[in-house]
Amino acid sequence: MRIRSLGVIDDAVVELSPGFTAVTGETGAGKTMVVTSLGLLLGGRADAALVRIGSPSAVVEGRLSVEPGAPAAARAAEAGAELDDGALLISRTISAEGRSRAHLGGRSVPVGVLAELADELVAVHGQTDQQGLLKPSRQRGALDRYAGDGVAAPLRKYTDAYRRLRTVAARLDELTTLARERTQEADLLRFGLSEIEAVEPRAGEDVELAAEAEKLGHAEALASAAAVAHGALAGDVEDPEGVDATTLVAGAQRALEAVRAHDPSLAALADRMGEISILLADVAGELAGYADDLDADPLRLSAVEERRAALTALTRKYGGTGEGVDAVLAWAEEGAARLTELDGDDERIGELTAEREALRAELSVLAQELSDARTEAAARFAAAVTEELASLAMPHARVSFAIGQTEDPDGVEVGGRTVAYGPHGADEVELLLAPHPGAPPRPIAKGASGGELSRVMLAVEVVFAGVDPVPTYLFDEVDAGVGGKAAVEIGRRLAKLARSAQVVVVTHLPQVAAFADRQLLVEKTHDGSVTRSGVTVLEGEDRVRELSRMLAGQEDSQTARAHAEELLAAARADA
Repeated sequence: MRIRSLGVIDDAVVELSPGFTAVTGETGAGKTMVVTSLGLLLGGRADAALVRIGSPSAVVEGRLSVEPGAPAAARAAEAGAELDDGALLISRTISAEGRSRAHLGGRSVPVGVLAELADELVAVHGQTDQQGLLKPSRQRGALDRYAGDGVAAPLRKYTDAYRRLRTVAARLDELTTLARERTQEADLLRFGLSEIEAVEPRAGEDVELAAEAEKLGHAEALASAAAVAHGALAGDVEDPEGVDATTLVAGAQRALEAVRAHDPSLAALADRMGEISILLADVAGELAGYADDLDADPLRLSAVEERRAALTALTRKYGGTGEGVDAVLAWAEEGAARLTELDGDDERIGELTAEREALRAELSVLAQELSDARTEAAARFAAAVTEELASLAMPHARVSFAIGQTEDPDGVEVGGRTVAYGPHGADEVELLLAPHPGAPPRPIAKGASGGELSRVMLAVEVVFAGVDPVPTYLFDEVDAGVGGKAAVEIGRRLAKLARSAQVVVVTHLPQVAAFADRQLLVEKTHDGSVTRSGVTVLEGEDRVRELSRMLAGQEDSQTARAHAEELLAAARADA
């Protein structure tokens, strides 16, 4: 890795060996930045506070060896990345404003892609992971991870059934909880539909009635106007001497007809005058018929106004502002459909209740299968971790799992009891530790010291390495609280793990560092930064001096030097 402007690191290169690499240095020298850098390359959260003060951005670049056919290589290829001689180039840039960019194999990619690769490439563990191991949910997750398909298969079936049950239960709760409101809604719909049905409105009827009411309300004026107009056009029988338009037009036509042969243009006017005469006769005839057909019955007008009032009342209630009978009919159609839906609630509630009970029965069976699978895997997992603890200076320690359930009358039946359940089953998983013979097994949150917890976590990870290996393991001071013989055993076990994987350990313990294939020293310059030369590969005399410092705080102590050389010799002999 190359690290630039990250925390106390100005510009440094970190070369990790294929086997066991120990990263050491004074407190505050920047060792943790090595872990942070790797975390960023693997999709960790970006934080502007990580950028070195005065720098516009921090950059971490890494080169990871990847097998061409490995899942990580396939995922990288999907993202458009290319391998460079079997290596995958990754870079991560964080600006001082907190913006983050990621590049993989020469292509810009979302940070999430790096996180997906991390699952296949590296297992990172620090002191926070130890605290996480104290949580029952993490302990259940660790057990499920160890069990593999033995638990994963029934868990997938259980999760699917659980999701379906939650959906059905939510719908059922909605129907039953809102039963009163839905009943009131149905009653209001029935009342409205009955009102509309009693009136029986027709589409467009309100427009037709408005026109008829206007005509009936002015019947006398209309009849009088029609009579006057008819007299003006066709004459009045009571006034034989009167002059009418038909007679005048007929006289004009006769005058033109007499001379039309002498001028074609005047003949054309005579023809048009003839058309006027015909039109006047038609209009006069229609005016005469209009007056005869006009209905001035006041009873009909009263009936029309009464009908309009009934339609107006419906429109106000169900048609909306400014809308007519057509809106009322649309409301009735929608209301009828909604009422059908509401009237079907009782039947739907019955169907959902039956479906819920069937799913609960199915969930009970699946929860029992899941519990049985976990119980079987727990025995194997506990035995494997116990065996590893014997190699970590805890020869008499015993690890076990307590798998139980909590009574809940609203739960599902597991093992003849009705118990609480959740998305991961009905089991409550707790990791127990008996550190020595005669000690009762106790939850590791209560019964394990810091050093014991470190070793339990390391033992768990070693067991995982046998069933679900990853190429690289990174441990950040997981040996905290450990010393003496236990520290030697941790170093020895890490060296053994490094035979099949790359192991990187940030440590303060010389007993652990002595077992490393390569030891890196992180040290600051006089101005408080870590430069390119600030990460040094220690060999020979330099490594003895650093181990002496770690042992006694004095590089030149002859006693410490002798002890350091002894540690290195013992580690080489053990290898």
